Amino acid sequence: MIDLHCHILPGIDDGAKTIDDSLDMARMAVKQGITHILCTPHHNNGKYDNPAGQVITHVVALQKELDIRSIPLVLFEGQEVRVGGDLVEQIQTGDILFTDLNNRYILIEFPTNDIPAYTEHLFFELLKAGHTPVIVHPERNSKFIQDPNRLLPFLEMGVLTQLTAPSYIGVFGKQIERTAKQMVAHNMVYMMASDAHNINKRGFFMKKAYDAIEKDMGVEPVKAMQQMARDILNGDDVQRPEFKEIKLKRFGLF
Repeated sequence: MIDLHCHILPGIDDGAKTIDDSLDMARMAVKQGITHILCTPHHNNGKYDNPAGQVITHVVALQKELDIRSIPLVLFEGQEVRVGGDLVEQIQTGDILFTDLNNRYILIEFPTNDIPAYTEHLFFELLKAGHTPVIVHPERNSKFIQDPNRLLPFLEMGVLTQLTAPSYIGVFGKQIERTAKQMVAHNMVYMMASDAHNINKRGFFMKKAYDAIEKDMGVEPVKAMQQMARDILNGDDVQRPEFKEIKLKRFGLF
């Protein structure tokens, strides 16, 4: 199992605090069946800056610690990049890491309560340059919770989306769980990752979430999500499911 979004690197953002925390997370990941993790510390979110060179150094160091202890987990370098008007310039300076060595797919985080007005234009510029944005955890963004169909213009552009595993099983509350399940049922989120920060409430939950999706939707969506994770890590072409608009219920006075 591949985890494309994880804050396992110690001491550089709000994820693992110490090397022991990182090792505990690694052991938990292995128990869940995870074999490969893309390490994705926050970058450019106003609090944390983790440019490419620093992330690579941290990944190499943690991989060494895992190998010494024979923990069977392979790490890759990445970032969870906060959407920003200067993102294209950051890519040009070499500060940005993609999910793959071909610089094809990039994990993009929105502010919790906003979808910046410039986002469509930015995504158009990225796509034109051969970089496909992957919107992480849209089910936790208040604007998408209010109206999940606000994702549709981005999906129509060819942007990808990533669900957070604990969202689907209610770890973040009923409202986010409901949104996650709506998005999965309508093929509006294309893959799943843990967004793990620790071994407690912000743990991995991937096996449990995949099992829940299989119970709700059957095995095919699970296989498709897992395949897309592999393709994104490798920088390969992806097979997008056919997304559908969510028919929202309207209530009023009669």
